[in-house]
Amino acid sequence: MTIGIALGPSALDTANAVDTAVGLARKIADAGLDSVWFGQQFATDSLLVSTVVGREVPGLEVGTSAIPISARHPLLIAGQAQTAQAATHGRFTLGLGLGAAAFTQPVFGVPFERPVARLREFLTVLRSILDTGAVDFHGETVTASSTLPVRVSGAEPTLPILVAAMGPQALRVTGELADGTLPFLIGPKALAEDVVAPLTKAAERAGRPRPRVAVMVPGVVTADLAGGRAAAAEATAFYDDIPSYQRVVERSGVSRAADLVVVGDESVIAARVAEYFEAGATDVLFAQTDLTTEQDQWRTWQVLGELSGPSA
Repeated sequence: MTIGIALGPSALDTANAVDTAVGLARKIADAGLDSVWFGQQFATDSLLVSTVVGREVPGLEVGTSAIPISARHPLLIAGQAQTAQAATHGRFTLGLGLGAAAFTQPVFGVPFERPVARLREFLTVLRSILDTGAVDFHGETVTASSTLPVRVSGAEPTLPILVAAMGPQALRVTGELADGTLPFLIGPKALAEDVVAPLTKAAERAGRPRPRVAVMVPGVVTADLAGGRAAAAEATAFYDDIPSYQRVVERSGVSRAADLVVVGDESVIAARVAEYFEAGATDVLFAQTDLTTEQDQWRTWQVLGELSGPSA
């Protein structure tokens, strides 16, 4: 069981995004945490940032949380991910997401159609490259065929692939073809029942190892409860209008996404982390730790670092 930090793209909106990422990652490592994950939008590239950070900060796992597969090709992602794994000597994890219609067709001119079918074909190509060192796949949404080398020297074929999946169909595909999931904004009970159980069952049916469940939990240690909750409501309002998140929020026993943000003192954070591990999470990744002040963020990292120590 490990504890890490997920940093959104806004955290890198500084004079130099890469320098900032390295600096923040060093603080995260100094706090005793196990990993740092970088979100993906249209500016700073999370996979490249992960590569640099993993090279500059030894001992820290790095990952993407998560790269949308819409408008991207698995053959190219495979080469980039393997390069990152070689650069970090096996400390890189590839996090993928299905993407969203609002950020696909209007931006890339690519229809957002049959996302689960595309996920299956995308992962099939990745698995072929990593497991066999070759690919010749002709599907309905993806074609990938190369007579040139597809493996990167120094990259292990066991490169972990996680998918930000929470729906039943996406979880089934993830369990069959990926190594785990990256759920976000989900309570412990819903995580156990709606993610861990069906994902594990799908992996077992496919003869794959028990999947990794790296749950992303927004939260911050702060004495300013009112300010923290107000910031949480603003930061998560976007998800209240997305049907897939509406379902998960309801299954989590709350009325809105903001209610899943953990805001409180050290004991509140520690209790919530324990609940997620008891629900079957293998990793707890705290996100949006910058909801209040820089001092609160640093204290949050310290508290989580203490929880991830040998006695955790």
